[in-house]
Amino acid sequence: MRVVLAGLSTVDLVQRVAELPAPGEKVQSLAVEVAAGGPAANAAVTVAALGGEAVLLTVLGAHPLADLARADLEAYGVRVVDALPSRVSPPPVSAVSVRDADGERTVVSHNAADVPDFPVSPLLDEVHGDCVLLDGHHPELALAVARRARELGVPVVLDAGSWKPVLTDLLPLVDVAACSAHFRAPDGVLDVPVVITTAGAGPVRYSTVDDSGSVPVPEVEAADTLGAGDVWHGAFACGASLPLVERIRFANEVAAERVWHAGPRAWVPAVREMRR
Repeated sequence: MRVVLAGLSTVDLVQRVAELPAPGEKVQSLAVEVAAGGPAANAAVTVAALGGEAVLLTVLGAHPLADLARADLEAYGVRVVDALPSRVSPPPVSAVSVRDADGERTVVSHNAADVPDFPVSPLLDEVHGDCVLLDGHHPELALAVARRARELGVPVVLDAGSWKPVLTDLLPLVDVAACSAHFRAPDGVLDVPVVITTAGAGPVRYSTVDDSGSVPVPEVEAADTLGAGDVWHGAFACGASLPLVERIRFANEVAAERVWHAGPRAWVPAVREMRR
């Protein structure tokens, strides 16, 4: 299974706390970890953990923080293809707090707001395999990858966390839109062959041109919800050969395994045991 993932990579500074701090409050963390983050990057780690070939098209650069993220991704089996390898500015950094009691998290991130335009054509030779997963954070890259995938007949999955202007042009190239419960299209309609909506611990709903339904999520005691949706998307992309309902069920199981473990990478060994 070869999955090409195009999108955001960040550096996540994750503080585990007894309680999420109130405005103006200072708290001491119970633990701190640093890892690569971002929707596409976390999904790529999931693909690799499940035994797939994970090829991540992203922007990191030459800053020491970028080296940290790159080393983390490569240590977990992700092949990183950097669109701007000589960029000296730091990559996006996410400040994350995770509440120890229930795994709820807060995230503050600049995402890809300051990343300059970059040539996308050198990356397009990587667009082949079983599935493409996009998060839309690098708009021109997402469009170019989706167009090449459409030419080659490679299915395109969109991680639709929030509405982005690029989606007006991108959605006609998408085979599956996997949306968060907070996602809203401006006109309220998604003209995509398959639309899936995740809702945390709630059932995952799906609709196609001739079917609809929901798939329950396994009940687990959540220790850490950071990146759970990204892990879900990575598992869904890695299950491209499965029928839709079974594919959703598999992604639900992998995401549930992620939230059961505290820490940005503690879940990886358990997910490796779920390979199909």
